[in-house]
Amino acid sequence: MNSKDFLVELGTEELPPKALKKLSQAFTDSILTSLDLVEISYGEHQSFASPRRLSLLIRELKIAQPDQAIERRGPAIEAAFDNQNNPTKAAKGFASSNNTCVNHLETIKTKKGNYLVYRYIKQGTQTVSLLPKIISQSLFNLPTPKRMRWGARREEFVRPVHWLIMLYGDEVVNCDILGLKAGRESWGHRFHTTRPLTINKPSDYQKTLEVEGKVIADFNERRNIIRKLITAESKKINNTAVVCEDLLDEVTALVEWPIALSGQFDDEFLSIPAESLISSMKEHQKYFHIVNAKGALQPFFITISNIESKDPQQVILGNERVIRSRLTDAKFFFESDKKTTLETQREKLKLIVFQAQLGSLFNKTERISTLAAWIAGQEKGNTETAKRAGLLAKSDLVSNMVLEFPDLQGVMGEYYATHDGEKGETSKAIKEHYLPRFSGDNLPSTLTSCALAIADKIDTIVGIFSVGQPPTGSKDPFGLRRSSIGVLRIIVEKKLDIDIETLIEQTLIGYQSTGIALPKDKTINKTVVDYLLDRFDSTYQEEGVAKEIINSVKVLRPTRPLDFDNRIKAVCRFSQLSEAEALASANKRVSNMLTKSEGFFIPDTVDDTLLKDEAEVNLVQQLLRKRKEIIPLLELALYDNIMESLATLKKPIDVFFETVLINTEEEKVKLNRYAILKQLRNLFLHVADISLLQKIHDTEQK
Repeated sequence: MNSKDFLVELGTEELPPKALKKLSQAFTDSILTSLDLVEISYGEHQSFASPRRLSLLIRELKIAQPDQAIERRGPAIEAAFDNQNNPTKAAKGFASSNNTCVNHLETIKTKKGNYLVYRYIKQGTQTVSLLPKIISQSLFNLPTPKRMRWGARREEFVRPVHWLIMLYGDEVVNCDILGLKAGRESWGHRFHTTRPLTINKPSDYQKTLEVEGKVIADFNERRNIIRKLITAESKKINNTAVVCEDLLDEVTALVEWPIALSGQFDDEFLSIPAESLISSMKEHQKYFHIVNAKGALQPFFITISNIESKDPQQVILGNERVIRSRLTDAKFFFESDKKTTLETQREKLKLIVFQAQLGSLFNKTERISTLAAWIAGQEKGNTETAKRAGLLAKSDLVSNMVLEFPDLQGVMGEYYATHDGEKGETSKAIKEHYLPRFSGDNLPSTLTSCALAIADKIDTIVGIFSVGQPPTGSKDPFGLRRSSIGVLRIIVEKKLDIDIETLIEQTLIGYQSTGIALPKDKTINKTVVDYLLDRFDSTYQEEGVAKEIINSVKVLRPTRPLDFDNRIKAVCRFSQLSEAEALASANKRVSNMLTKSEGFFIPDTVDDTLLKDEAEVNLVQQLLRKRKEIIPLLELALYDNIMESLATLKKPIDVFFETVLINTEEEKVKLNRYAILKQLRNLFLHVADISLLQKIHDTEQK
């Protein structure tokens, strides 16, 4: 037998539910990566994760590393033997360093001559001796920002650890990790079992835990079971449960033996905003809410219990008492908040610091109000509505409801604005200015909402960059990456003709007008523009756009995102044309030649009197025609038409390079031909630098 199954399980106190899935994946990935690095092959694997355990089962794990054929080269033959063919000190020393004798050495022939060589087979290390270090290192590498100690132990982990299983085949791996000696005993459900469970071999693990321990150890299996339980329970009350995927993950991480129970609450609570009820059930109680066929919230909920109770009705009654108390608080918050207008609440924002160097949230509302009005004006929108929405945008942050449920920011603002008698578009903008909140999220629906969303995000981006706190590596405390992508998405997808360079200038003016003295940095505009344009990389690559296409446009630095997007689409279509490869290659050649010619002056215009070859005359004529043809197209940003037109230059360009000697000895003629190249390149640069596309075709050919 050259392979065995392997099982590792670390038993712990309850692990952080929101981190469990990530911890399990990281644990698995780290172990498998380590096995790959030491060249120990394996078959299928299965991860397990529950509140009290992280585990991994690996099938057919090889018993050792593969043997290696080692070859060590020694001295040259001339130096290894004297004239009588006796071994020299060099030969003897080489043999001694390899614990062998000269007679066991061989000769290898190379281009540089013949050398002594020692060949031997190095046996692979036994897997069982490598596993302790691999598991220990994998646990150490888990992404846990905070670790803890417990009892009198010096070991640290995200939660106290209680047992460790490491089985290779049916044998225990002899080792100590995190102060625990590896064994074969696990523990089942905290309340449904009272004795340890013996795991005889790795393949018994999952079934033993389920049958004897009342534990569904596989996270995904448990998740699917919970989803089915929720669906079945919702049918009992003739309605539909809304299953939020994040909440489903969290609940899956909270239970080992899921039981679905449904309860209800008083209809009177339906008079307050549904979002607040849902947030209370979801955030505080981990309940799944219920809606009818029309999507309206119903006075029911489903909870997932970790205990199979003998009297489930008592469990339901207990949950109903708790949610009644929670919803009573929510109703009180809502009614209390309505007694004060958003405009009055806004004064409290003076006491909340936005950022130490950037003033208060009150200052921010002044800035984004003015900026939102400017943006709306650029798009011929209602500037007064945008201005009003900006002033009230953050007022709900000091409301009782949002202080209790932060995820309701904006949502409650819309309700309160409507109650205060604000315009519908103003109320909607207060809610929607946080959009998009994540990748793929909805965008603001109105121009006022878009203007306020852009204003809020760019104000934060410019401000944080100005005080020298841009994102670094994985740290982005102000969410600038998300905000930047949000700004670009809104401008592009809503087809807003906004120049981000001008937008940043207006943002900086806003800081000055509210008395915020930003550090003097003349490059801040360029820095922020570059940062925003760089965000296009990930956005387009997710859509399958080649990096070379993105760079071909980005190198021109178009500062209107909508214009940037139009160029990208045009170059994408151009790259599919039959002429694209040859034109990209020609442009690359032209680019290289012009770069090498930077030491001498190239005229901007072509001197017709110096044209000698028919091919160059024809190319110049074609360039003149194309220039006249594309100028009106440029004004309309019809980049597709421009690229289609320029594609017809393939033939005259090919003939030019085939028949014309550019670096002729006649200096004036040579410079004139370089002027032709210059005009050719500039013509394409009206849209993109297609010389960069050559890498795409080089990659495809490989």
